[in-house]
Amino acid sequence: MFPKLIVAPMAGGPSTPELVAGAANAGAYGFLAAGYLTPEAVAGQIALTKELTVEPFGVNVFVPGEESTADLSEYQQILELVYGTEPGDPAWTDDHYPAKIDVLVDNPVDTVSFTFGVPSADDVAELRGVGSKIVITVTSPDEARRAAEIGPDALCVQGFEAGAHRGIFVDDGSPSGAPAYGLLAALRMVSATVDLPLIAAGGLVHGADVAAVLTAGAVAAQLGTAFLQCPEAGTQPLHREALHGTRETAFTRAFSGRPARALVNRFVEANSALAPAAYPQVNSMTKPIRAAAAKEGDPEAMSLYAGQTYAYAPQGTVAEVVALLDTQMRAAIRSVATALDPASQK
Repeated sequence: MFPKLIVAPMAGGPSTPELVAGAANAGAYGFLAAGYLTPEAVAGQIALTKELTVEPFGVNVFVPGEESTADLSEYQQILELVYGTEPGDPAWTDDHYPAKIDVLVDNPVDTVSFTFGVPSADDVAELRGVGSKIVITVTSPDEARRAAEIGPDALCVQGFEAGAHRGIFVDDGSPSGAPAYGLLAALRMVSATVDLPLIAAGGLVHGADVAAVLTAGAVAAQLGTAFLQCPEAGTQPLHREALHGTRETAFTRAFSGRPARALVNRFVEANSALAPAAYPQVNSMTKPIRAAAAKEGDPEAMSLYAGQTYAYAPQGTVAEVVALLDTQMRAAIRSVATALDPASQK
């Protein structure tokens, strides 16, 4: 269904047509990230990617949730007082979701994946009508059961090790937003719950990690942090620099109102306990502050999203990283096969 290596969609800039096409041309698979983009920008990225590769690729879309009723005024006042930049308008939006579905119907891609929830049966039917496969991100057996009801072609199982936003359907207000399972545990639990192909995501940065999840039953491994430092990625310079540091990672909703794993900086430390569970309102509020910090060269107020194992991510172009991961994966599989069959060592 998919190559064994998938470059994850990374909204907010890192995912680019060059990164996705480079992955596809190197024998892997890639997803553009439609999150935060206008429908016109999504159409443009699809068109450019198709110019750069004839290989299949996908697009990821955020499913809008219900509007939070949380009081945002106190957090808004704190942000303005502490950071000296007027917060953005905290109005709820659907991220142009219906218009993006229309774009994907008019500009078909091989696969459309969904995060933060389950698309409607009508949306699925429209996308399937133009030949697109459907993948839904889940983080738990319960979400997998709900996702399976619309008959997707595969599920992307996200472990708590993953960088950036958790793909949870409903944010319960706890630090992690919902019960958190490590990737191998999540794969085992989801595979026992539904009979669907599973893509594994979360903390995978080495070919041996890919081998591990394939052995655990996944049909493919989806990696994001492993590609953040590729020259083809749109990762901000300060973010790239921070990935060479030694910061811990933690769940925080300080930047967006939804739990996401980020490198711990002063913004995370100061605001994680204060930010309300209100996505995307909080994301809109903090956007000017994050932009000002990037402009001023201050990583302490930027959303430095990364997976737990970011320090061990490979370096190089997307093609070089894909080749390295494939070599490491095959070496790991051979090593295990040899260990299980000592006779093969003779």
